[in-house]
Amino acid sequence: MRDIAAIMRAAPVIPVIVIDDLAHAVPLAESLVAGGLPVLEVTMRTPAALDAIRAMKAVEGAIVGAGTVTNPDQLAQALDAGSEFVVSPGLTERLGRAAIDSGVPFLPGIANAGDIMRGLDLGLTHFKFFPAMAAGGLPALKALAAPFGQCRFCPTGGIGLDTAPAWLAFDPVLCVGGSWVSPKGAPDRAQVEALAREAAALRS
Repeated sequence: MRDIAAIMRAAPVIPVIVIDDLAHAVPLAESLVAGGLPVLEVTMRTPAALDAIRAMKAVEGAIVGAGTVTNPDQLAQALDAGSEFVVSPGLTERLGRAAIDSGVPFLPGIANAGDIMRGLDLGLTHFKFFPAMAAGGLPALKALAAPFGQCRFCPTGGIGLDTAPAWLAFDPVLCVGGSWVSPKGAPDRAQVEALAREAAALRS
């Protein structure tokens, strides 16, 4: 099993994916992987999410995880579906301990110093900075990261192709999360692959 640092370093952008129709899952995954974005975060916001994770895992080269995991029950469902990593919008001790006990690579959301300190108390050092733009953008993350030199981040929320390079140029940022590479609806394979190639080329 990969660790969370290796997953975060696999590509500069982790697509944040919402699947409403299971039929869209595999074509979307194939197009993103073909474009150079192998790490796929399927948000647990729709009834199709767990089946989408199962389906996407069959795509060669895909590293498929569950996003928007908010409690241990969802964590168990995500693991049962075969999630290779788990992302949460925030961090509670209950979810953090359950994720650590499971051994799954875990990327919890943080928005302030207290969140980071809670994570460090649990032995975690890699975090999702969320919601990145609403929480103060890059200046806020730079200020937050300063006292926590051991920590690494994946900013997510309001980031696009135009702003991603500035985030990626900040050393503690290993990758960014973004939905712009995975438009909702039936995937246009050529369009998604082109978006993925653009995003994959962002590595600073």
